[in-house]
Amino acid sequence: MKSSPSRPWSVGEVAERFDLPTNVLRHWESVGLLRPERDDAGRRRYGQDDIVRIAVIQRSKAAGMTLEQIAVLLDDGRSGRHEVLHAHLDDLDQRMEEMRRSREMTEHALRCTAHDITTCPRFRAGVEDVLARF
Repeated sequence: MKSSPSRPWSVGEVAERFDLPTNVLRHWESVGLLRPERDDAGRRRYGQDDIVRIAVIQRSKAAGMTLEQIAVLLDDGRSGRHEVLHAHLDDLDQRMEEMRRSREMTEHALRCTAHDITTCPRFRAGVEDVLARF
């Protein structure tokens, strides 16, 4: 966002800039993730600190964090931040490994000449860990 740090923004302006529906910002406020100031008419006015929090929320959600985890991350007085972050790192590591395996399987599928790729032994190797459950 390119604007003066001191300028307060309306909920509509913030929603538009972040490509979010306004009800998402209101929901994040209702669960305590945001606390925008209010003007004399009671309208939300988002300052630079709110903008940074929204960016953190978006990045954290994109990385798979729940709103509850994000609340712990953003609440400087709440205990358990390190536990939540360690659990999130473990989840990220697991998902990255799944992505790596999926990429290998997809690359093999691109090179495979078999009409039915599931019959290809090398392709099947990409799902052996999943098949091991049966």
